[in-house]
Amino acid sequence: MKDKQNNIRILLSDDHSLLREGIISLLKNEKDLLIVGEAANGQELIEKYFQLKPDLIITDIKMPVMNGTDAVKKISETDPKVKALFLSMHEGSEYIYYTYRAGGSGLINKNIVKGELIYAIRTILDGGLYFGAGIDSKKLDEIIRQYENTGKNITGKFSSYDLTPREIEILNLIGEGNTSLDIAKKFDLSKRTVDSHRSNLMQKLNLKSLPELMRFAVTFNQSFKEKE
Repeated sequence: MKDKQNNIRILLSDDHSLLREGIISLLKNEKDLLIVGEAANGQELIEKYFQLKPDLIITDIKMPVMNGTDAVKKISETDPKVKALFLSMHEGSEYIYYTYRAGGSGLINKNIVKGELIYAIRTILDGGLYFGAGIDSKKLDEIIRQYENTGKNITGKFSSYDLTPREIEILNLIGEGNTSLDIAKKFDLSKRTVDSHRSNLMQKLNLKSLPELMRFAVTFNQSFKEKE
């Protein structure tokens, strides 16, 4: 919903104030793009969304308290028309699928340039999707089919992988884009211990590379949450 001056109202969410300031700086000369609020975590994002009713959310994926994808999912339960552009330091089809399934209308790298950010915002507000240069509707459909088909082989079969509770936790965190260092800090473990868990996961799942583990983790994460 635009205000009386036809401004596009944006809610910006990231736990790093410097990144929020950078995006605000990129948009400051766009007279019709108005930042109406800022949030530093997923729970705050939900609260401010329903207070401010913005036209668009721009949010990081990884945030404290609640990550951006879970926050957008929660919002969409009440407002299925929510529009969200996700930010991430990571790229790849797994992140496109993960954010799309979370209800996102787009994904853009944090190392953004002004032109691409504004293009993504306007594309989404016009009813389109933007998941990066070269990702047209055909490519997006291919990515979705790829991960949906993988997901069918995972849903309901968690026990067959003989994973420990801690391995399942780590696999879910990998699927959310966390690094070994992120996970180590969360569980108060050494990075070496987390790397060891990663190696065990790859062996149990018969995966040959870290990208394969990441792709599996994204689909596992999505299927796991749907099963809860």
